[in-house]
Amino acid sequence: MPRPVAVPRSRSVCQICDSIIGRRLHSTKPPLSVRNATRPRTKIEHDISTVKASQKRLLVSAVLPTGKTTSSPRNTRNTLEEDDSKVRPAHKTANEELSSITNMMTYIEKGKSKVLSNRRIPPEADVRAALQACRVVADYIMDDTVQPQIAHMVNEFDTTAGELLSLEDSNNAQSSKPSEPTTASVTAQVKQIIDKISDTAYTVIAHPPVFITPELLEKYVDVQARLGKPETLPQVFQMYASKPMPREAGGSISYIKQNPNKIANAIEPKIIEKALDTAIEARNLDAAVGIIENGYGTKAFIRNKLLRQGLLPAGTFAATPPAAYVLAMNFSSFQNAMDSATATNVAFAGILTYVGFTASLGVVALMTANDQMKRVTWAPGIPLRMRWIREEERAALDKIACAWGFREKWRQGEEEGADWDALREYIGHKGMVLDRTELMEEMDY
Repeated sequence: MPRPVAVPRSRSVCQICDSIIGRRLHSTKPPLSVRNATRPRTKIEHDISTVKASQKRLLVSAVLPTGKTTSSPRNTRNTLEEDDSKVRPAHKTANEELSSITNMMTYIEKGKSKVLSNRRIPPEADVRAALQACRVVADYIMDDTVQPQIAHMVNEFDTTAGELLSLEDSNNAQSSKPSEPTTASVTAQVKQIIDKISDTAYTVIAHPPVFITPELLEKYVDVQARLGKPETLPQVFQMYASKPMPREAGGSISYIKQNPNKIANAIEPKIIEKALDTAIEARNLDAAVGIIENGYGTKAFIRNKLLRQGLLPAGTFAATPPAAYVLAMNFSSFQNAMDSATATNVAFAGILTYVGFTASLGVVALMTANDQMKRVTWAPGIPLRMRWIREEERAALDKIACAWGFREKWRQGEEEGADWDALREYIGHKGMVLDRTELMEEMDY
């Protein structure tokens, strides 16, 4: 089967409009402009030698793992903690080596090219190393304590690039007066670096032969969360469940279609929660709704929840009648008013009635509890089982409503605007109510 073309990065999608009217609205952002400044010709030769020396630094060897290791697709929490502890010393070394913008770009590009240039299925260690490289650079760029150094590095990179371009355009032209880059140009350069890191991580994870494991998904979410770029998280969540699985046979790669509804394709709640927090901090409503739709709202997540949280209650319910019958037989031996069989039946019926009635009260109290609900509640008529199954989805939408609405309780319910109206309509289509009047403060009369 021919090797498919790499998946292009998708544009941002309005998840609310897609759920309500079945259409997707794409939006693109204009590329950021790069402002180049010039410096006197007397320092050109010195700058060129500096750039060449910086490009020769072998930064990747300081961080990327060299040992060949294999890991299972499903790792435990202890394994992830061990991996993180092994990476911390390398992180310190990388911060010492990342001394210029050129080195940073070379650093992440080397990990990316190692994955994309592999004609076979890339090992998980290589993909993990490429994402770790993006995480290291992201930590360095987003660290508030090194922002002055970042601004200085951006100025040097911008100035050197402008000098090289001017030297190539006219060898005999007079050098212009050096101009200091403004704060706006430095900020634009930093944003371009952030976009470059985000694009690199997405290109690596979306590469067709790369199989997305829970560990790789968590590392990708960590990178985008550190950069504050949640735009691609909904699509990566969708790829996690539906991306074709690569299989290598006879020197060629074939792809097997996945079932997105199987339990193994459920995303862990802690990963969804971190992605949702990233979208809320970035004030990206479309990404936040898309994360909920492709995380908590999938059949795989619901089935996984039933297996994890419903297996024990179901087993207890199934084991109750035999246990009650054994207990009833023992109770029948302590009386002589009726025969043993009749006493056993009476005791068995009494035990089942007591246990069933008490358990029913507990289930109803659990399903109808609304103390944890703030602004999003269930609409009347929603079955109790659906309320329990979809509680995480409701809590996530409640979190979004509290983040986008007024924080003052006395002003809640007065929000206006297209985004708020779309969110209210989306919540209504999910069988929920935003700002139910009878549950609001001082509105229960």
